[in-house]
Amino acid sequence: MKFVLAPDKYKGSLSGDGFCNAVESGLRKVFSNPKIIKKPLADGGDGTIAVVKDYLEASLKKQLVKNPLFNTIEAEYLYSRKKKTAFIEMSEASGYKLLSDDEKNCRFTTSQGTGELIVAALEDGAETIVLGIGGSATNDGGMGIAVALGYGFLDENDEVLKPIGENLIKVKTIQRSNVHKRLKGTNFKVACDVNNPFYGEQGAAHIYAGQKGASKEDIVFLDNGLKHFAKVLLHEFGVDVQQIPGSGAAGGVGGGAVVFLNAILSSGIDLIKGIADFDSAIEGANWIITGEGKLDSQTFLGKTISGVVASAKKQRIPVAAFCGAIDLTPEEQEVMGLTYATSVLKNIGTLDDALRLSYDNLEFAAFNFAKILERNML
Repeated sequence: MKFVLAPDKYKGSLSGDGFCNAVESGLRKVFSNPKIIKKPLADGGDGTIAVVKDYLEASLKKQLVKNPLFNTIEAEYLYSRKKKTAFIEMSEASGYKLLSDDEKNCRFTTSQGTGELIVAALEDGAETIVLGIGGSATNDGGMGIAVALGYGFLDENDEVLKPIGENLIKVKTIQRSNVHKRLKGTNFKVACDVNNPFYGEQGAAHIYAGQKGASKEDIVFLDNGLKHFAKVLLHEFGVDVQQIPGSGAAGGVGGGAVVFLNAILSSGIDLIKGIADFDSAIEGANWIITGEGKLDSQTFLGKTISGVVASAKKQRIPVAAFCGAIDLTPEEQEVMGLTYATSVLKNIGTLDDALRLSYDNLEFAAFNFAKILERNML
């Protein structure tokens, strides 16, 4: 039998590779010579670098950049010299994980460090740059990224503005004379799994800024700033970012990337599947086995498992999901398209116990799944 193992990570306990190893061990306890293809996946958020490193035949590069509060840190990105492709996680330079709770306030944070990683990749010779924008600490509309790439933002007095959310409302004109010379010829792809507009009740500030330390007053102020900034972008570039689904992602970086990088916004899992050549790998498979820490209604919204199922449906391959926990009704599982789904927990215990025993529990679940398949083959 041919099995393709295509999980996301179990956050805090198992990497995608760890999942694959546990499931492979369980399957081999039953089947003497199964064909097992390991294709760990991700949806473009935190941890995606670890997944795509091998697919891109890339190495980790380190670069000194500015963190969300303009302090210098060392951040990593992936670069494949062979494929001239870079993969950058915004969270590495501009993520909320870099700040303590009392430091978080996206009125004053910047995406400039992410732009500095992009500059480093351009200097490396990258012709394609894939940007994952999950986990950002910012609400600057991509202004910080643009500043790193040579754009300048001026107020009504022609004074240069610091690239933070607070200054979106002050932007009068945008300078383009010093933009990085390699920017125009580079192919940018942005992993974006939300459809939020740039501003408004469903926009970047109202939906996400509160999670990034903004007060209610800050949120209203930032939303007005994004609305003003969108008008400036329309005037300067002829692009109405408000009409672009996903432009509100990462504090407006979705829209800013389209304008400043000429980027294409795509589903994160679709981008990663493309990098992994996933649809070719699953051809002729008897089963695809996937999983994540928790399977629930959020899984429908562009997460890894939803992408796995979408590919499986096209080739009529059944999908089994082994997850740490499951919060689905039978009807939701049917709608999702999963043939088999199970929680791998064996005993009632603490969260620490569940995390510590993830590998053993997953191996046991895979063993029993294989026993069912074996019995049905008799």
